Amino acid sequence: MLKKLLSLTLVAILMMGLVACGGSKEATTDLGFKIGIVTGTVSQGEEEFRAAENAIAKYGSSIKHVTYPDKFAQEQETTIAQITALASDPDIKAIIICQAVPGTSAAIDKIKEERDDILFIAGVPHEDPATISARADIAIETDNLTRGRTIVELAKEMGAETFIHYSFPRHMSMELLAQRRDIMKRTSEELGIEFVEVDAPDPTGDAGIPGAQQFMIEDVPRQVEKYGKNTAFFNTNCGMQEPLIKTVLETGAIYPEQCCPSPYHAYPGALGIEIPEDKAGDVGYMLEQIHAVIDEAGASGRFATWKVSANMAIIDAAIQYAIDYGNGKVDKFDKDHMVKIFKEITGDDEIIINQLEENPNFLLFVAGSEIF
Repeated sequence: MLKKLLSLTLVAILMMGLVACGGSKEATTDLGFKIGIVTGTVSQGEEEFRAAENAIAKYGSSIKHVTYPDKFAQEQETTIAQITALASDPDIKAIIICQAVPGTSAAIDKIKEERDDILFIAGVPHEDPATISARADIAIETDNLTRGRTIVELAKEMGAETFIHYSFPRHMSMELLAQRRDIMKRTSEELGIEFVEVDAPDPTGDAGIPGAQQFMIEDVPRQVEKYGKNTAFFNTNCGMQEPLIKTVLETGAIYPEQCCPSPYHAYPGALGIEIPEDKAGDVGYMLEQIHAVIDEAGASGRFATWKVSANMAIIDAAIQYAIDYGNGKVDKFDKDHMVKIFKEITGDDEIIINQLEENPNFLLFVAGSEIF
């Protein structure tokens, strides 16, 4: 029921995309070439999926969208096949993969055996930075190292005395997520917050997404009973955010930020927010509605997120960069050009974009937070 509500709500919210990315199914634009977009399904990556739909609404058949399987960790061959199939179309000039799940690097290697003209942009890579940076022309991710500090600092500002970190071995095998966890732990110690790691079910495992969501519903009350209401909760998985938000609100605890921060990510479904057609895509309106529901629930100051959608911003910026590449306006990697597009797409002056020192084509960004 939770997923159904989220899906229905986000269809309405996301049809117009981010602030700078309008478009409708009636007003499509033929690019003269094609861009391939690979995302998860609605179950594993709602916002990425809707961002691809927005691109199809705007650019029509110039966009080819495919999805990788929900159990992508066990079905890498399917992911590879989906990505490589895009390259069989000679009109494809760029392929955007977000999230860039395991199998992405292998698919790029395979494609490059036949074609070296395609631009590859990998969003939210699951493979380690050195591996993906050697294959993709541009990799983009939220700045998880910086967020390891800022999320805990935000939790402290919101009154947290304990910080619960939910994850599972597959995610903790990912270099940047593991480093973020370590930074969170150190920052918690510095700020006098008790840091607690809790193993959660992997949504790609046998119990699937429903089992992982049920665990959140059952475990959050246990943790609040043990540590008190001034406990902040963080989970590394997208599919588990909605039940986490809902249960944190019910227990009176603290929720500083999603794994992929955004006003749209899990908040509408968790809070039962419906968006009128004339307010679709209105970020300011979305933030106002969350504020209103949180205030009515007596939880003001206990919930927060970014002022922009992280993963939608990645896809929207990647599409614009791919268009410029296809039109011969930019090379395969131009950091300054991507930064310029990113700031135009989000309209957020607080966004900071850094590079990984060892892998300069791996871009990391953080945006400003909104406390509800």
